[in-house]
Amino acid sequence: MSILFGTDGIRGRANTYPITPENALLVGKAVAGYFSRHPKAKHRKPCAIIGKDTRLSGYMLESAVSAGLLSMGMDVLAVGPMPTPAVAHLVSSFAADCGIMITASHNPAGDNGIKIFDRDGFKLSDDICEELEAMIFDEKLSSSHIADARIGKAYRIEDARGRYIEFAKASIGNHSLAGLKVVLDCANGAAYAIAPAIFRELGAEVIVHAAQPDGTNINESCGATMPEKMCELVRNNQADLGIALDGDADRVIFSDAGGHVVDGDRIIGMLALEQSRKNALPGNRIVVTSMSNLALHQAMEKAGIGVITTDVGDHLVIEAMREHRCSIGGEQSGHIIFMDHVTTGDGIITALHIMKLMQEKQKSLSALADFMTPFPQKTVNLQVSAKPPLTGLTALNRELEMFQKENGSSGRAVVRYSGTENKLRILVETEDVSRLEKWSSRLAAAARCSLEDKQCI
Repeated sequence: MSILFGTDGIRGRANTYPITPENALLVGKAVAGYFSRHPKAKHRKPCAIIGKDTRLSGYMLESAVSAGLLSMGMDVLAVGPMPTPAVAHLVSSFAADCGIMITASHNPAGDNGIKIFDRDGFKLSDDICEELEAMIFDEKLSSSHIADARIGKAYRIEDARGRYIEFAKASIGNHSLAGLKVVLDCANGAAYAIAPAIFRELGAEVIVHAAQPDGTNINESCGATMPEKMCELVRNNQADLGIALDGDADRVIFSDAGGHVVDGDRIIGMLALEQSRKNALPGNRIVVTSMSNLALHQAMEKAGIGVITTDVGDHLVIEAMREHRCSIGGEQSGHIIFMDHVTTGDGIITALHIMKLMQEKQKSLSALADFMTPFPQKTVNLQVSAKPPLTGLTALNRELEMFQKENGSSGRAVVRYSGTENKLRILVETEDVSRLEKWSSRLAAAARCSLEDKQCI
């Protein structure tokens, strides 16, 4: 069981454990110690790519992680503010031994985190995370044996942005997007400069929103978790679509021309249907999480496309995709993975493929998304101070049993702790909208009762 690592790396309040410079130093030392064992290139020192989003605390953490890497004899290739998927790509582009991204993704500006990629650009397995934790907690990280010329050196990579821009454009064959008008919400995050450049270079007319980061405004009333302003701008500017990235641009939420949100489920579905039609969907199946809408499962079954379901976490989706050799997978929240092109969720590349599909089919985004009518769904988030086992929340489990008896196969409830925040998430989905409000309220009340009994809220 991992202590430091959640569903997406290490995350928390900046300057509070575990997101402190002291711990970041140890993380850097552990990563260097692990990935230096068998360096990718024998003729040079092992090296790590390190990027960050636009949070003020990123300077502090980047310096601390870098110091840890350097002290253990690993060179650092710093690329500055850069989307998470760009860092994953650059690991391969530079034949690096690992990649590190300083980000808390969609979290508020006061949070931060550390995401780590292996030498192939994939997020770390649970086994590797546990090994890194053991190295940190056992304090077996002495760097006294690293001296003189063996100490690492840091380099600033000036052309990193251009490398990713060309890689992203090539993912759709440099297909022209001329004629499409798009509102682009950059969440004041890592993609604030790179995303507008990509879409403009391919010929789209781009109306940019939330691309003035100041270190404290990342995800503030903008981005993939708050797409309302993006939707409004689409309507007001008569745009063809809206694109809202999150703070590190590894996920994306869309708006159609009418200003209606199009989430990850419908993006995955429309892409899978098109690939299946072209006989280009390996195994004719996709991978999603337990949070995906039942309507997506029904639509895929109708089209003869299999659906593999994992627990929440894009790294779990990716692991299942690799195991079953799937090319498309993702989460309702907007993590979409095109395994033919990328090794992690990539909001920019997802948007490029959607815009190309709109042009090829000569259809609006709303028409492409019309293959399914989502079941009514509601998520309740409860702040918690601790995360006791769900099996011990008696009142909540009693209500869940009653929910299942009443709704049967026409509804479901998913209860889980967030892997990135101190929250309990309750997803309720029912075919009958009148039951949705009733059961989301009942389950939330039961959860509060159970957690109060255990003094967790």
